[in-house]
Amino acid sequence: MHSRLRAISLHTLLATLLLLPGLAAAAQTSPYLQHLLRLHLAAQKSLGDFYMYNSMEGDQRYARMIDESRREASEQLSTLAGIPDVGAARLHAQLQQQWQAYDRDLSELMAALAKQGYTDLQPVADMAARNRQVLATSQALYEALQRTDPGAISEQTASTRELSLLMQGIAVSYAARSASVGASFSGDSSERPIEDQVTDFSSRLTALRNRPGNDARIDTALDAVTTKWRYIEKSLRNYNEKSVPFLVNKYSDSIIRGLMEVTELYARQDQVSEPS
Repeated sequence: MHSRLRAISLHTLLATLLLLPGLAAAAQTSPYLQHLLRLHLAAQKSLGDFYMYNSMEGDQRYARMIDESRREASEQLSTLAGIPDVGAARLHAQLQQQWQAYDRDLSELMAALAKQGYTDLQPVADMAARNRQVLATSQALYEALQRTDPGAISEQTASTRELSLLMQGIAVSYAARSASVGASFSGDSSERPIEDQVTDFSSRLTALRNRPGNDARIDTALDAVTTKWRYIEKSLRNYNEKSVPFLVNKYSDSIIRGLMEVTELYARQDQVSEPS
């Protein structure tokens, strides 16, 4: 009898907590932010993988990677349907249109590369511009959702998200240069030199590692990320001396997976530390 009463009381408490405005909003908003992060990364990665496909003379492993990124982006975009905020819903509709236009360009360029062994520069520039539009609207949608619920994501989780996006941006910029299409084709709207992006990533990673609230699992995951980062950092800084696109592509993917793991660990830590 007592155990049944305790179960009923616990159920009532949880139901009451979910009805609180702040917690209810966070429960609704947080998944959307995670889907957006995965969409942003996949859209960005698809461009970098295209440059690898181009520079590696149609290596089918990169064709498969492109297809995986396109599928991931499309799935995450579909999952974002039904956003309750009117302004965010408009941005989502815009994002859908932009993604479809970019995806169409990407398909056509892959077909052209497979057929004739090369691509003209202007269509590649147009595709990169469409990719920038997708990323910009994705970021605008992220910010719109954050405004509806500023507490939906913690500072440390936001920092890890920014690191993931920065790593993907560095990888795309490096792949663009390796494919001899230049910085303006990288999809990075900031157009910062790679060495500046590398310095930024290194300092942000150090700050995250030095965060006092990290537990042992987070420290271990960040140590693994740092080891991989150190392995390619010098090559990234000296990108004009010796190009190693395969290495950078491989390790950047692994670093991003590691950072996504850290993001999940922070999310669990945040749930445990929420005030009752």
